[in-house]
Amino acid sequence: MAKTLVEIKRGLDGQIGKRLQLIANGGRKKTVERYGTLEETYNAVFIVALDQDENAFERVSYSYADVLTEAVELNFIEENNMVAVGEQ
Repeated sequence: MAKTLVEIKRGLDGQIGKRLQLIANGGRKKTVERYGTLEETYNAVFIVALDQDENAFERVSYSYADVLTEAVELNFIEENNMVAVGEQ
């Protein structure tokens, strides 16, 4: 697992345009699982374009702190293999 926000951002910068599975804390012991593509990274947040056939909205954004605190888990899909953010 990445240790700093900068390491998380650098790791995501190299994954722009790749498909991913996003698992987020939905509150009250709920988790939300979505699929999409990493669209952009900014200084404080990153944007995921969601699959339109499964979701009512187009994009979501999360902060790198969400990944650090494990409120959001990102698993990149590479030809039927999933690679979690922070794993080498």
